[in-house]
Amino acid sequence: MEIARQLAKKLKTPKQVQRYIRRLPYNKGETLYSAETALRKKTMHCFEAAMAAAAILEHHGYPPLVMSLESKDGLDHVIYVFKEKTGWGAITRSRDEGLHGRAPRYHSLRDLAWSYYDPYVDKTGKITAYQVAHMDDCGTNWRSSVKNVWKAEQYLIDLKHIPLKSSKSRYKKLHKDYLEQGPIPRQKNWW
Repeated sequence: MEIARQLAKKLKTPKQVQRYIRRLPYNKGETLYSAETALRKKTMHCFEAAMAAAAILEHHGYPPLVMSLESKDGLDHVIYVFKEKTGWGAITRSRDEGLHGRAPRYHSLRDLAWSYYDPYVDKTGKITAYQVAHMDDCGTNWRSSVKNVWKAEQYLIDLKHIPLKSSKSRYKKLHKDYLEQGPIPRQKNWW
């Protein structure tokens, strides 16, 4: 974890880590790099970014927790979650503005998951459930493997997720708004 350790000397807060990750190109490849490999290649998708954030911030005492957000279209999202005195927050990388990190202002993990619901709605997507996992429970070397860590993805897929149920009318309105106006504009708690 040489690169994560080096970055941890410069990036001391979740917000600094989010800014660093956000500047990196989005990885559009069919990969699941470990944290070290993603940091070395300087390109990452959501799950790779969550692992990278976990690897950096564990040097500052944060546990390696990720949240899996299931979508009805199968295009799930993974975020790194952390807790501070002010609440729960998140770090991640996405192609969509509304799916990046969140300031630590959410009272519960459920509230944090709900903060992704509205911006997740697009032509086909809608969050249906969430779950939090400790990366050390995934049974693979997510920190520094030189191979893809598909076992970590399968671990998240196999977890029992907690449903997030919204009304049909709410979803229909969000879907209609997305089709007519595009994505939701950036909000104040979005990093």
